[in-house]
Amino acid sequence: MSLRVATRYAQSLIDLAVEKNSLEQVREDMEYWQAVCRESRDLVLMLQSPVIHGDKKLAVLRKVGGAHLGAFTGAFVDLLVRKGRENDFPEIIDAFLEQYNTLKGIHVVRLTTATPVGEGVQQALKDKLKSNLALDNIVLETAVDDALVGGFTLEFDGKMVDASVARDLRDIRKQFTENIYVSKISK
Repeated sequence: MSLRVATRYAQSLIDLAVEKNSLEQVREDMEYWQAVCRESRDLVLMLQSPVIHGDKKLAVLRKVGGAHLGAFTGAFVDLLVRKGRENDFPEIIDAFLEQYNTLKGIHVVRLTTATPVGEGVQQALKDKLKSNLALDNIVLETAVDDALVGGFTLEFDGKMVDASVARDLRDIRKQFTENIYVSKISK
């Protein structure tokens, strides 16, 4: 599926949810489904399988959704399966949540560090972003990646700030492999 099709389905779901005054419930449902899809590669593969019939996929989705599948979201999932678009469900979920955040003015900021950071550092970062970039509504997602060695990376609104030691080491390695200083010495 193209991103364009996922975006259209997501926009239709948002429009209908707003019309039916169910936007917050659908958002909660989509956050649940996003977490399920991220945790269960098997579920995503099942949804993409052309061998498994749509009825079985729908039964699995209903079973997994259980109490987390609101009536409106359940009807949407039924529609996706009837239209043969269940394999696109993870992309539609991501597109929905992205459009929801845009609609509500929410900026998702992803902070990746080499070691876990405390609440104080997280709050200080949010305050700094609010004051310097005028981002009012921030949701901070944190992750730990020891490959960074030290420092951090920050991703938001399609931008990335890489202040990691790993990046510094790559830059130094590049300078030495390109020998940019050798030509300056020999002159």
